[in-house]
Amino acid sequence: MTQTILVTGASQGIGLAVSEAFAEAGWTVVMAARTAQKITTEAGRLGAIGVPTDVGDPDAVGTLFDEIAKGPGRLDAVFNNAGMGTPPLDPGELDFALWRKVASVNLDGAFLIASHAFRMMKAQSPQGGRIINNGSISATTPRPGSTAYTTTKHAITGLTKCIALDGRPYQIRASQIDIGNAESPMTARMKDGVPQASGALAPEPVMDVRLVANAVLQMASLPLEATTLFQTIMAADMPFVGRG
Repeated sequence: MTQTILVTGASQGIGLAVSEAFAEAGWTVVMAARTAQKITTEAGRLGAIGVPTDVGDPDAVGTLFDEIAKGPGRLDAVFNNAGMGTPPLDPGELDFALWRKVASVNLDGAFLIASHAFRMMKAQSPQGGRIINNGSISATTPRPGSTAYTTTKHAITGLTKCIALDGRPYQIRASQIDIGNAESPMTARMKDGVPQASGALAPEPVMDVRLVANAVLQMASLPLEATTLFQTIMAADMPFVGRG
C-alpha cells in the first residue's frame, strides 16, 4: 500500500526538497503552502496533491484535512515544516503584531496540523503514523535578535514530547528534526554575513538541502516500533557548538 505524507511550507526550500524526496521514493505527497500559484505549480511538477493552506487558520487546516480524507483517505506521516522568522530585533524592538504573526505560523500552525493529524491517525485502520516537527537548531540555541522565532521553536520541543507521550497507545510517533543552515531562500543571507553573538557580522557555511530531505525520509520510513525522537542535522562548520 502506498504511504501518504503531508508536507507544510512545501512550495520552496526545505519543504519542497522534502516533497521531492518523498515523491521520488514513491509516496503519495500532499503539499500545503500559503501561495496558491506556487504550490499548485510545484505539486503538478511532482505529481503530488497541492492544497493552498494558511496553517495558522483553523478553517483552512480543516479544509486541508478534508481533502486528505477525500483523496488518499489516510495519513502515514506529516512533516510539520511551515515557519517564518523576523529581521534581527531585540525584545524591545519586536512589536506585538509581528510577534503574533510569527507565533500564528510557527506555533499555532504546528499545533493545528498536529492536532488534525493525530485525530486522523488515531481513527484510521491500521492505526498510527508519524508526525515530524521542524524544530530548527533555534529550538535549543538562539541567534541574536531572534526572540519570536526562537521562542516558538523552543515550544515545538514541548509539542513533540507531548505528541510522543500521548500517541503511544495509538502508535502515533513524534519526532523533531533540528536543522542548521540548509541552503534555501531563507538562508541566502548566510553567505553575505549574519549577526554573531560577539556582535560581529560573519558569513556562515550552508549544506545541501537534499541532505535534510534524505534525513526526513529516513525518519519517516522507520517501522512504528522504532522512532527517532530528536535529530540535529547542520552544516558541520557553522558556529553552533562551542562559543561561536
